[in-house]
Amino acid sequence: MRSLRTRLLLAFALLTTVTAAAVAGGMYVNARDVIVQQTQDAAVRTMTDRVSTARLQLPPSGDGLIGVLSDRDTSAKIVYNGQSFGDQNLRVSPELRAEVRTGRVAWQRVSGGGSIWLVVGMAPVNRATNRPYGVELYTQRRMDNEDQRVNQLATIAWGLGAASLVLAMTLAWLAARGVLRPVRDLDMAAHRLGLGDLTTRVPVRGTDELAGVARTFNVTASALEHQVGELRRFVADVSHELRTPLAAMTAVADILDEEAPNLPGDAGQAARLVSQETRNLTRLVDDLMEISRFDSGTAGLALDAVDLAAAITATLHTRGWLDMVETRLPPIVAPVDRRRLDVIVANLVGNALRHGAAPVSVTLDAFPGWVVITVSDNGKGLPAEVLPHVFDRFYKADTARSRSEGSGLGLAIAWENAHLHHGTLVAANRPDGGAVFTLRLPSGTTS
Repeated sequence: MRSLRTRLLLAFALLTTVTAAAVAGGMYVNARDVIVQQTQDAAVRTMTDRVSTARLQLPPSGDGLIGVLSDRDTSAKIVYNGQSFGDQNLRVSPELRAEVRTGRVAWQRVSGGGSIWLVVGMAPVNRATNRPYGVELYTQRRMDNEDQRVNQLATIAWGLGAASLVLAMTLAWLAARGVLRPVRDLDMAAHRLGLGDLTTRVPVRGTDELAGVARTFNVTASALEHQVGELRRFVADVSHELRTPLAAMTAVADILDEEAPNLPGDAGQAARLVSQETRNLTRLVDDLMEISRFDSGTAGLALDAVDLAAAITATLHTRGWLDMVETRLPPIVAPVDRRRLDVIVANLVGNALRHGAAPVSVTLDAFPGWVVITVSDNGKGLPAEVLPHVFDRFYKADTARSRSEGSGLGLAIAWENAHLHHGTLVAANRPDGGAVFTLRLPSGTTS
């Protein structure tokens, strides 16, 4: 589908073309008719004047009268009783002769030899008897000058039409630019707002309808920013207030873990369940607080030159995954926040171990300006409908799995941490099966 700018330009072009063609065509036809009519009137008047001053002798010898009717641009011919005198190349059509014999002055435009000719004919009338003498007089003159003038007028008319089209297209482009600039600003602002930049506002220009739309957008964005800010503060406050009782519950859960093997049947199972749910709740609160820091813009980086291979190995060792994961980790140093790198790797590897299939592998590579950490598994991979949402908050690929060990925020937090490093985190499927997550982080060098 064509853009709005293209449709506006085409509409202006069509309107201008039709208008210019109508105006230029009308001017051309009118000017042509005026020029031709003036030429015809002048030729008829000249011939009538010359005939009225000439002495007509019957039968005509031709020489005297032809000399009166002829000049440098005009040739003459006389027809009397089937005989013709004068210019024998002057050809008269039967239609013209029939009209002349009625006693009227008649004319006709004919073409020949690459030129346009005007043939004028008349039959003089005896004023005493009011009857024709029976003689037909014809003159012929070339209309090349008039034809050239008409062609010049046509050229000027179409030139004006073309200039009008160029001017109209320029005005259309300026008008489209003026109309579409606010629309483009609104589109970009809506895109930024959709990406989470709630401080986005649109400049208001003028007092027209588009300015009203911009003002409405700004009011809506301000209200949304206020409401989301209130919600974020609420989540942060609740998460903060939950930390104290959760700390106590976690201590109790540790005691329950120690005593669970000694408790009979249902009591032991209940103790283990309470301990596990307490840890899940603690993880959820911690993740909510971390997300609130990203949303409020208070999350920061503590960059340091880190041996990435050692840091990844430490992440796997701390969580007991070192023997469950295949690694290829050459020694590479890059400026990263070690704690946030630990969060990213732990989320990616934990997700692969829970939802993928062995073997799970972690590889580290260096490229100009970037380091790339890849986490892959050999499971079924991610369904096509899941890939666009895999980093969404609280998104679960399996809707039937209402309960899980995760908070539903792990991959979202990993994505936020990657972007905080000015890097990227991408999910895809390997051609031979299995999901693959690729983390790209700046290396701080260009070679």
